[in-house]
Amino acid sequence: MQENKPILIVGLGNPGTEYARTRHNVGFMAVQYLAGNDATWKSEHFAKTSAVNIDGHRIIFAMPQTFMNDSGRAVRAIMGFYKIPVENLVVIHDDMDLKTGDVRTKVGGGSAGHNGIKSIDANVGREYLRIRIGIDHPRNFGLSMDPADWVLGKFTDEQLSIIQDTIKNINYNM
Repeated sequence: MQENKPILIVGLGNPGTEYARTRHNVGFMAVQYLAGNDATWKSEHFAKTSAVNIDGHRIIFAMPQTFMNDSGRAVRAIMGFYKIPVENLVVIHDDMDLKTGDVRTKVGGGSAGHNGIKSIDANVGREYLRIRIGIDHPRNFGLSMDPADWVLGKFTDEQLSIIQDTIKNINYNM
């Protein structure tokens, strides 16, 4: 991390009330929680952003409004405007390969088929911190359905409770 540069924390999701509580919007949920109830959001660079200063670091929280498959366009625009290096980027997103509520972090790597990550990789490179939040896979419930339908489906109340507890314990320190 470059100490003298802002940190950009991006939550992936899809804009619009119809996508609230969907599995694909875990990143939005996390960023809204991390930014806090008093966060002031503004629309800029194809995203909703909120900036805060924590322990002497400027942190910009962002929720791209470009829809998942084009998230990289918003991330690139914000990084360019605020002169944020890729090593100061944190992306929070859903992961079907992890059980609901499990969290894994890594720097770099492949997209594992996640279109939001593919878009970011294509626009800014791969060497950023990823925080992956498990949303489980439909096959683990004996369901044979298109993964796109699964990620756009809404959490049950029980799953949402697990996700909310998980989000409260996210550590984005780099």
